[in-house]
Amino acid sequence: MPTVKVRNLRNEEAGELELSEAVFGAELNEALIHAAVKAYLANARQGTVGTKTRGDVSGSGRKLWKQKGTGRARIASIRSPLWKGGGNVHGPQARDWSQNLPKKMKRGALRSALSERLREGNLLVVDAFSLGQPKTKEFVGALGSLGLEGRTLIVEAGENEQLHLASRNVRRVKVVTSRGLNIYDVLYHEKLVLSRGAAEEIERLLDPHAKNGAAGAEADETGEAGEGGVQAEEAA
Repeated sequence: MPTVKVRNLRNEEAGELELSEAVFGAELNEALIHAAVKAYLANARQGTVGTKTRGDVSGSGRKLWKQKGTGRARIASIRSPLWKGGGNVHGPQARDWSQNLPKKMKRGALRSALSERLREGNLLVVDAFSLGQPKTKEFVGALGSLGLEGRTLIVEAGENEQLHLASRNVRRVKVVTSRGLNIYDVLYHEKLVLSRGAAEEIERLLDPHAKNGAAGAEADETGEAGEGGVQAEEAA
């Protein structure tokens, strides 16, 4: 069973935490992760783009001049694609790009990605993200103490207003809840920082051996999870 050291925001050891072997000790499955990322990006597409065909543009349908005898090219309608203001030919049309990936595959991809971050040494567990004030300077100082540089994903167990306010102006840092964790964020960010509570909740949500599974713990769908997070997988 993987064991990680828990640190506080001053980078001091605050104990140890045993992580679930089923969630943080899974084998790397690149094909599964690739399928989950493709589904996530496809589900993020709006699919609302669309051009007007000759049946959609405004204009009379009458024939502008007779077919023969004028010396001009034959024309049937002012809405022809050959004319300015006419319809578009073979243009993009609105469609649904979403892909339905089984929930077990989504959870399996998350387990594989989280386990790989742990094996790389890029997963850090913090005792609690307790800031004295919602100040960006204090938050950046905590990141510096922990040695976090580059793209960093911070996962909190629940809503942390002070952490959200302090981090929203910091580039390359994203804060999500454990229920809003998704495969794309885990792969895009180089460092993954979990609070102790978030790590425990992620284990409960992604445990493949739990009888009730994560579905019993999920009741609503948050905005973050709506983009492909753990909670959205259960609501799908």
